[in-house]
Amino acid sequence: MMPAARVRLKRAKGRTRSSAAWLTRQLNDPYVAAAKRLGYRCRAAFKLIEIDDRLRLLKPGCRVVDLGCSPGGWTEVAALRAAAAQGRGLVVGIDLVETEPVPGATLLRGDFRDPATAAAIKEALGSRADLVLSDMAARATGHRRTDQLRALALAEDAFLFAQEVLEPGGSFVVKVFQGGAEGPLLAQLKRAFVELRHVKPRASRAGSAETYLVAKGFRGSS
Repeated sequence: MMPAARVRLKRAKGRTRSSAAWLTRQLNDPYVAAAKRLGYRCRAAFKLIEIDDRLRLLKPGCRVVDLGCSPGGWTEVAALRAAAAQGRGLVVGIDLVETEPVPGATLLRGDFRDPATAAAIKEALGSRADLVLSDMAARATGHRRTDQLRALALAEDAFLFAQEVLEPGGSFVVKVFQGGAEGPLLAQLKRAFVELRHVKPRASRAGSAETYLVAKGFRGSS
């Protein structure tokens, strides 16, 4: 992806320094520009594209659950690569907020940790999933250690859910923030899956501590 000439904000009056910095970063982000050009809802789509190009998780006909799917960037990629709009694959997305429709995907609103919502996801799936995705991030507090622990707790909840719905041999992708507290989760994933990798997509912002754990070959619920 070729770098473009850097854009500077001409007028930042009325904006806080942090909001001006965010807007400047957005204007100069090549993945934001590429998402607009290619019709993706957000730059995050390129993270899943890169992960899947490397590890071949999404295949026509596969069944996918996307946890924390809004605004739908990962769901779009999953539906396209699973051929869900053609009726070959199945994608179920869930988020606390409403998500605009994605062709080929079933979108639900709720907390996947709630038993009733979990039951609705399983009903929409109809059978076990081949892949569970989680690009979720807990609401930031500004305190680095607290944010790392909250993100880790969310990742652990996603893993618990994945164990309930994954087909033996299935895969799990989850976002974590590196900080030294993810050891227990890594140990659990190594026991539950045949293969575990750390992936840092190029589309992840350079200054972000986020990384993705990609677990393949689910051993099955014990």
